[in-house]
Amino acid sequence: MAQKRKKASKKKPNSAQTKKRRLTSAQTNHLKKMLLEKRKEILVNVNEMEDEALKKSRLDATGDLSSMPIHMADIGTDNYEQEFALGLMDSEIKLLREIDGALERIEQKSYGICEGTGEQISRARLEAKPWAKYCVEYAQMAEQGLITKQEEEETPD
Repeated sequence: MAQKRKKASKKKPNSAQTKKRRLTSAQTNHLKKMLLEKRKEILVNVNEMEDEALKKSRLDATGDLSSMPIHMADIGTDNYEQEFALGLMDSEIKLLREIDGALERIEQKSYGICEGTGEQISRARLEAKPWAKYCVEYAQMAEQGLITKQEEEETPD
């Protein structure tokens, strides 16, 4: 049976609600600092992973000075480790994009507003995940499949 999909309400809060619950400049600066620190940490991690994953030769990667032929199992292990590192690097790059998006929203003065509902994102959520672009309720609905891809794309940027 097909589940009925709920439409996310896209009510815009009135200006009194927005003013009352909007982050202060001190709170925004604190969260911006957190974002910049996390961004710096990720860039270091990505650079280290890139150096490790993309070593040119077995000699560089392991320090193996032997001129003996490489066993097939060793090649498989090396390939697995390289693919694993590249997968981690991809995840870190995606997170970096989310952080850059949050920093852009700070500059555009739209930071802390749910892109799905237009409501204020709770401060606790922003402290835990400062790059969040959806409030908890909207994110849960998206995870449960209650929001279609089309509805997500229709939300304002």
